[in-house]
Amino acid sequence: ILFSNLLKQAESERDALRDHVQKLTLQIDDLLSARSPAKSVQEELKQARMAAGHTSLQGPGIIVTLNDSTQAVQAGQDPNLFLIHDDDLLKLINELKAAGAEAIAINGQRVVNSTEIRCAGPTISVNNARIAPPYVLQAIGSPEILESSLNMPGGIMEAFQFWGIQIQIQKADSLTLPAYVESHPFQYAQPVEET
Repeated sequence: ILFSNLLKQAESERDALRDHVQKLTLQIDDLLSARSPAKSVQEELKQARMAAGHTSLQGPGIIVTLNDSTQAVQAGQDPNLFLIHDDDLLKLINELKAAGAEAIAINGQRVVNSTEIRCAGPTISVNNARIAPPYVLQAIGSPEILESSLNMPGGIMEAFQFWGIQIQIQKADSLTLPAYVESHPFQYAQPVEET
């Protein structure tokens, strides 16, 4: 019961922080439109918000859909090898980033520098949201480069296929990825004063 209460409290705090981030984003938008700062400052802020994941993004890319294997597990085989795990998603994300993906989302959760991807019982937690298969990764970048990086010989897709993990890669002319809606306040880190 104690764990359940702590989980409810954490989820409540998360929701309150999410609402706070949305209110602050609206305030920033209001200030920008009211004061009309110089174009370069607006462009810098726009780029910073894009890099932090605090704005929805649109562009070409790929959609990768993964689902657990349907192969029958033979005697002596580890059944976990036929399931998608959090480290599988991390490897896939790293491969996409290395291939130049500019933005990534998993099942509607935007991946940013503070995103956690971890096992949560029978599900995987991404940004503290529990998701289950099928896992749909959307990545904005060059569709050709992203796809070829995943399909290279000896790469991650070959390993998935070995265990029968179901994979589908689809190129897209236009994807829209949602903004990151969580908040990540800094408690210990402070900016370094430039001298």
